Amino acid sequence: MPDKWVDWSKNVRSKDYRGSSSFATFMIIGPVCFFLGILFAEFPYDFPLLWTSDPIEASYLDQLETHLKFVHQSPPLISRMLTIMIVTGFLGFFTKLFKASESNMLFDGASLVLYVIGVGVYIANIVKGLRFVSAGIWHAPDFAGNLPPSAQDVQGTDGRLVLGREDSLKVMAASNTILALVLVGVLVLQAGQWYAERKDNEEYERAEREAASAETEGSNNNNAASSSPATAAEKKANKKKQ
Repeated sequence: MPDKWVDWSKNVRSKDYRGSSSFATFMIIGPVCFFLGILFAEFPYDFPLLWTSDPIEASYLDQLETHLKFVHQSPPLISRMLTIMIVTGFLGFFTKLFKASESNMLFDGASLVLYVIGVGVYIANIVKGLRFVSAGIWHAPDFAGNLPPSAQDVQGTDGRLVLGREDSLKVMAASNTILALVLVGVLVLQAGQWYAERKDNEEYERAEREAASAETEGSNNNNAASSSPATAAEKKANKKKQ
């Protein structure tokens, strides 16, 4: 990798090193935990769709659809807050990757890849699904997803099958699960960076102790060597006096 992107001389003891204890790390962990909290609040709604084999009742789908409509049609302040949190996470990554060290490129670079994947899942699946829920297309009489796959006009949809309401809600629930796993992966990588820094600091401290111990032993040997001739001379002088 070019040297203009990575400062190979930078380590955990460098003055401008931005590691796990920097404010940029807080800018990453804060939004990630914020989104994980939202996904945890959505888990009771997703659980019957993905994690149980019990039949799904139509009343439950109606309740879930009403909930998703309420979420999507919330005041603009909510969507702006979500956007601000997403941008804050990106700022944290870009701050840590500016003149990055090898550790930053390994842990923060991989975390940024997962973060981008999470944003892609959010925009492509979750936001798109919420728009479909608010539009109410599943209740249109001519909606192709209400028909079984064998009865759909595949030629009119470019060879693609149109999912019905239940399958679409399952896709959204699965997207929430994927997004949660991706965000947990970001936290794991940040924790791995903290652990690697801890081990590096321990290695540096041990090397410093060994160097200090070797220097102390060397000074003691020099003092012993310089005092030995004087002791021998004193013994000769004492013998002459006797």
